[in-house]
Amino acid sequence: MKHFIPIIVVLLLIMPFKVRAEEIIKKGESLNLERCVEIALKIHPNIIAAKNTINANESRIGQSKANYYPQIDWTSSASRTSVGTRTSFGLKTSSVIFNSYSTSAALNQNIYDFGKTAAQVKIQRLNYDSSLSDVENTSEQIILNVKQTYYGVLQAKRSRDVSAETVKQFEQHLEQAKGFYEVGTKPKFDVTKAEVDLSNSKLNMIRAENAVRIAVASLNNAMGVPDAPGYEVEDNLSFKKYEMKFDDAVSKAYQNRPDLKSIIVKKQVAESSVELAKKGYFPVLTGTAGYDYAGNTFPLERGWNIGATFSFPVFNGFLTKYQVEEAKENLNVLRANEESLRQSVFLEVQQAYLNLKEAEDSIPTAELTVQQAQENFEIANGRYAAGVGNPIEVTDAEVLLSNAKLSYIQALYNYKVSQASLEKAMGIR
Repeated sequence: MKHFIPIIVVLLLIMPFKVRAEEIIKKGESLNLERCVEIALKIHPNIIAAKNTINANESRIGQSKANYYPQIDWTSSASRTSVGTRTSFGLKTSSVIFNSYSTSAALNQNIYDFGKTAAQVKIQRLNYDSSLSDVENTSEQIILNVKQTYYGVLQAKRSRDVSAETVKQFEQHLEQAKGFYEVGTKPKFDVTKAEVDLSNSKLNMIRAENAVRIAVASLNNAMGVPDAPGYEVEDNLSFKKYEMKFDDAVSKAYQNRPDLKSIIVKKQVAESSVELAKKGYFPVLTGTAGYDYAGNTFPLERGWNIGATFSFPVFNGFLTKYQVEEAKENLNVLRANEESLRQSVFLEVQQAYLNLKEAEDSIPTAELTVQQAQENFEIANGRYAAGVGNPIEVTDAEVLLSNAKLSYIQALYNYKVSQASLEKAMGIR
């Protein structure tokens, strides 16, 4: 089982976070989507936590192998005991001091335990494989978050540009209204309404600027660099049809989803745990050996021993029986969880696929609406410039054009995010 695991640079872990952000993203740098994903997969805290979990599970494999090797203990001790004698009147007349010294080495070696150690090693290896899938699942979620926030920045910037265009249009309209009023062809009402429209468009511009700042902050957080210096993002918010059949999407999801792989491995762990619990019914054969020096005075007397211990669990209060039952029930839980996850995966793919199709169908309509609103605005603006229109027509036409452009931007954003969600649901990048 091979998984992509981003390499965490040790230097990044020990450097202050502010320095890390400046080292990774240069001020004024232009970032594309791939670069943002790369940054997130290197330094995001969730990736680092998942990587450390892998290391911990790898250490548990080594721990489980410990019983294959001999266990050696070295013990040394020294003691002094004073024994006194007393008369019939309770007075001490004399005392005897005893010194005792000992040092010994003991060796214990598991000879045969009916596969208990092997089962424990297998379980820890499976846990390690499961953690690899978990890290991949974490990576997929981080990638989705980066994509969503990246497209969110593009959407916010394009919406800000629309607001800026609207401000310019209303500024031009105000100049027209003032000119007509000064020559006496239009009433003061036209000037006042144009001023109100311009003020409202400037308020919208302020909101749009703040939306850009919030979107950038969200992207920084998704990358794991909340205090990143100022940078630019490349605009790829354009429509390109994503070809994928629903049945193929579901098949890819069942094949690639890391969370599904993880729970399948965990089910294998539970199956191995049942076998391990059953081995509690079997005996254990252990070899022992020792060498020691002991005595009251130096030089100490030497001694040694060698033997074997055969331990058979005759009765342990039905402990093994209940351990086996617990392991079986845990296995049943994981089987049910696997089926539940499969159903959730199917639903997630289905929702993402339907959202993608909806977004795809809405883009041509939104694009056509922009064209129609643009023509309507030009007509209204031309009528007003010719002196036969009124300011309400111009305002309504400008608002319709602005809303049409924002709807088109929203449709492009929805398509990109739906595509990213479908790829995440399928477990592909």
